Amino acid sequence: MSEKKTALVISAHAADFVWRCGGAIALHADKGYEVTVVCLSFGERGESAKLWKDAGMTLDRVKAARRAESEKAAEALGVHNLISFDLGDYPLRLTDEDKFRLVDVIRDVQPSFMLSHSQFDPYNTDHMYATQVALETRMIAQAWGHNPGQKVLGAPQLYLFEPHQTEQMGWKPDVFLDITPVWEKKWAAIQCMEGQEHLWAYYKNVAENRANHFMRNSGGQSGGRKAKYAEGFQSFFPRTLDEL
Repeated sequence: MSEKKTALVISAHAADFVWRCGGAIALHADKGYEVTVVCLSFGERGESAKLWKDAGMTLDRVKAARRAESEKAAEALGVHNLISFDLGDYPLRLTDEDKFRLVDVIRDVQPSFMLSHSQFDPYNTDHMYATQVALETRMIAQAWGHNPGQKVLGAPQLYLFEPHQTEQMGWKPDVFLDITPVWEKKWAAIQCMEGQEHLWAYYKNVAENRANHFMRNSGGQSGGRKAKYAEGFQSFFPRTLDEL
């Protein structure tokens, strides 16, 4: 029996996993991976401007709307398990108890790889805080002395997905993933995020631009593999190879 293939996404807010790695989620789900997504918050304060424009809107109503959107999007992408921590945003903060809860998720999933935000994001410090948390909890999950008896984590790669303003973040992609076969799933998931409709066209454009980069880096315009949509990622740790 083949070993179960898994992946884990740590998303600061309810929509981040859709814009930034929805294609990777859908593509790997199609390949048989069980992809777990942890949303640390719903993005109810800072990432739901359209919803707050409705008269009489409340925090609980915004959170309920964002939960429904993220669940619908996760279903469209083929997410195996969507876990909402509901820790608040702007600012996002985790206690040690929250971190240990995330460590339990990591150890339970035993991901082949992990995905989270860019390491630096001065426009949205929740994002870079989420990646700090991802690194810290990944480390704790590897510690034999933390909850002895649990299966410890190996050393999964952490891929940093694309931030909104790449030039300001020090984010440099070294991996391009062709998501053309699953683009319709990602586009359906994007349209589930009604609270941020202004970003739909933007992230479609990002996927088209990254497809051009995929083609250029897979052999050039004349010999490269054509792609219509792609996503870019930056690997955090060195990758070990037997051949290039």
